[in-house]
Amino acid sequence: MKQLSAVSCQSFVTAKQLFIVVIFSLFTLHSSLSVAQAVEIRSKAAVVMEESTGRVLYGKNPNLKLPPASTTKLVTAMVVLDRMNLDDVVIISEKAANVSPIKADFRPNERVTVKTLLYAALIRSANDAAVALAEAVAGSEHDFVELMNQKVLSLGISDSRFANASGLPGGEQYTTVYDLSRIMKRAMRYRTIRDIINTKAGFVATEDGRSIFLKNINKLLWSDDSMLGGKTGYTRKAGHCFVSAGEHANDVVIVAVLGAPNRETMWRESELLMEKGFSIKDRKEEPVIYFTRSDYNGSVEKASYNAQGIGEKKTFIKKKAKNSKIALKKAAKNKKIRAGNSKIASQRNAKNEG
Repeated sequence: MKQLSAVSCQSFVTAKQLFIVVIFSLFTLHSSLSVAQAVEIRSKAAVVMEESTGRVLYGKNPNLKLPPASTTKLVTAMVVLDRMNLDDVVIISEKAANVSPIKADFRPNERVTVKTLLYAALIRSANDAAVALAEAVAGSEHDFVELMNQKVLSLGISDSRFANASGLPGGEQYTTVYDLSRIMKRAMRYRTIRDIINTKAGFVATEDGRSIFLKNINKLLWSDDSMLGGKTGYTRKAGHCFVSAGEHANDVVIVAVLGAPNRETMWRESELLMEKGFSIKDRKEEPVIYFTRSDYNGSVEKASYNAQGIGEKKTFIKKKAKNSKIALKKAAKNKKIRAGNSKIASQRNAKNEG
């Protein structure tokens, strides 16, 4: 098989949310947005994460459940690499070949390696490649989805659910920017995924020798030297989505953006957040997280937000809540006692005066 060769161009805060953030002191919480912040980030949700530690450096609505669109393909790729070899050959089915709208135009009964399909799925965001991979691993896309959801749960990611291998509309599927950044963090541990999403352009070939040109749709890979790679996504419901990793002075940060109103905003905010992440790491700015009422509009759902120590945090919160209830009851009891003592004293004074 002809190998792929890269072109060498090289606010709103609920009591629970506030409680979580205050307890762990991971961020400077801004419950009301300044005008500057509101102008900065128009996407529904965004997160900047320190790759080495998983520490959140910046966040807007980190626990807002939103459609993942084609960022889903990162999970697809991980599940495939867990179960298949790169040189395994896949026969393209009629179903896979007919998936639309974005595809690499693989033909029914064509023989293609797993490696070629992964390049097509992650560089071109080809839906036909994603479905073909799912069928090769599990026999059907439906059964493959079960493996996807098991995969994220095994990583401790509980606020994401997937309904297909491509991220196309259909079924119950959602993620949060916090979960998506963690998915990217894990995906970057796969050398194959790192290499693919860092490839700008190149050719792949079917086993019969048909050549297909692929150009990475990650615009920032072409313009930003710090960009290690990323995965885009778009559906009408999801809006424009992007998760990426960037490196500066041997430090890596991950940026996830969901629900951007248009492509240009998605690129601009991703670059801005990448810069902000490195600035915060250099202690030039403070970490910040905030929530906006306008984005919690009833059509989306809040999820649990556990930045670190998930199990310990839940236990700690329960204990705190229990202690708070006890303290409130005790305070009410003491107030009642004080009121009773005051009444007795008043009666005594009245009697003495009479």
